[in-house]
Amino acid sequence: MRHRNGDGQGGRLSGFVWPVRAYWEDTDASGVVYHANYLRWFERGRTEWLRSLGHDQESMRIQLGIAFTVASLEIRYLRPARLDDALEVQVQIEQARRASLEFLQRLHRVADGELLSEARVRVGCVDAATFRPRSLPELGIGREADRKFSESG
Repeated sequence: MRHRNGDGQGGRLSGFVWPVRAYWEDTDASGVVYHANYLRWFERGRTEWLRSLGHDQESMRIQLGIAFTVASLEIRYLRPARLDDALEVQVQIEQARRASLEFLQRLHRVADGELLSEARVRVGCVDAATFRPRSLPELGIGREADRKFSESG
């Protein structure tokens, strides 16, 4: 896991990178990754991004009484990931609001850098008991949240 500055090539994002690999359990009979697994990898990328900032979701639920829930999701499948591919999940904040974060996430194949999938995800911060919106706590994302997505592709 690491944070990266955008290199402007191949649609790479600045922000957080989480490595994953496509296993048998992720694929169909032809060795192509099943579409729902991209969502799992994007979720894990956001979770590990949060952990890299020193926060974990269970502690935040217990100590702060908050949880995060996906409010909207748009995903594009561009090329298939295949069995045993080494992949990178990229996580970048596009916008931070009072009670939500908007992410741009991309999945690249490590071997050739090809962009396989892209998702825009809005995650709401909610009260863990009532699921009503709550203000985001200080997460240590100030500089990253101010940086807007600047690369195209």
